[in-house]
Amino acid sequence: MTSPKKSKKQLIRRAKAGGIGLLAVTLLYFLVRACSGDSSLDALGDQGEAVDPGNMYGISLADYSPSRYLVKDGQAFGSVMDELGVPYPAVAELLNLSKGSFNPRRWRAGDAYWVFRSTDSSEAAHYFIYESSQTEYLVFGLDSLYVQRVERPTKVVQRTVAGSIESSLYETLSNENVSPAVAVRLSEVYAWTIDFFRLQKGDRFEVIFEERFVDDTSFVGTGRILGARFVHSGKEYYAFRFEDEASGIRDFYSESGEGLKRMFLKAPLEFARITSRYTMKRFHPVQKRWKAHLGTDYAAPSGTPILSTAAGTVIAATYTSANGNYVKVRHNGTYTTQYLHMSRIAKGIRPNVHVEQGQVIGYVGSTGLATGPHVCYRFWKNGKQVDPLREPMQRTEPLPSKLWATFEAQMAPLKAQIDSVAALD
Repeated sequence: MTSPKKSKKQLIRRAKAGGIGLLAVTLLYFLVRACSGDSSLDALGDQGEAVDPGNMYGISLADYSPSRYLVKDGQAFGSVMDELGVPYPAVAELLNLSKGSFNPRRWRAGDAYWVFRSTDSSEAAHYFIYESSQTEYLVFGLDSLYVQRVERPTKVVQRTVAGSIESSLYETLSNENVSPAVAVRLSEVYAWTIDFFRLQKGDRFEVIFEERFVDDTSFVGTGRILGARFVHSGKEYYAFRFEDEASGIRDFYSESGEGLKRMFLKAPLEFARITSRYTMKRFHPVQKRWKAHLGTDYAAPSGTPILSTAAGTVIAATYTSANGNYVKVRHNGTYTTQYLHMSRIAKGIRPNVHVEQGQVIGYVGSTGLATGPHVCYRFWKNGKQVDPLREPMQRTEPLPSKLWATFEAQMAPLKAQIDSVAALD
């Protein structure tokens, strides 16, 4: 005879087994229904409405199935269209419709594209989507033959970064995961006030700039620099962007409204290093004798663009055995500059041609009496060669007084933000 205690345990085990069995049967029932193709319930929402399966690029996924591909090395647009069964006349029409938006010769191996095919048994291709960039794509309608260029909405976010120079501005920003474009733009903002070839360890900066994102998370590039402070050799330089549509002003000014631009750029190259300064006595590396060096040498890779440091008129663009390929520019009755040892002179640069400040006039080389690629930058004032690094230059006009209130309203919060970051260090 079984004891009451043992019978109770058996009942509990049987109840558990029965519950598990019922749960298994229930799960199996729904699994069979899901696989049976009976979607009469699955296609309905809570309110009895059909569930939208979603879309991509504005194309319904209920009717079309997308597949993603990458352009193969050497693969032509026409061959892709041929594989999709698009006849040649239709391809020619699509290319005609896409002029100005799509150049099949410029798509590259690794570029992404999508093909949308019918979900029916024919699996015919109806749409071709080309990812032309992170911020836009092209929709090719393969049936009705149309091409639509679509720009993705981007979100602009302000970012503030501070750093102390250890080796270079580029490396310091890179350590903060900042695009190299910010280093280039900062050098452009301060091109008239700071010599970036003479940055010192311990110089520091704070900068507020824009970054652009697609879908809030995908970084697609940097935008404008809005404000900055650079401390160089113990002196601080503020720069704030100011735009006024009515006056057409789009420039950078100091916190007191002074223009940052000067008549001359600090150097004829964007990034390089000084290898020899203006001096009355230098041992010439080629001629092997002591002589005056009335210029400033900037070393840079061969082919680096050389910029005219100010607007003016070309008075010489030629070659001599000592200077190599060189260009000389007269800026006004007082100042003239010269750029030596070019690998080549830029196209269109010849005597009597007007050049703008920052315009490319040639490319770094080692022609003439030179031991390596560099540009020798020479500077005349009233017919006498002088050291450009010691020559004070007049600033551009300050901000008009009538715009001061508008400028201050834009500048003040940016300066407060920069100062608050600077105070933390």
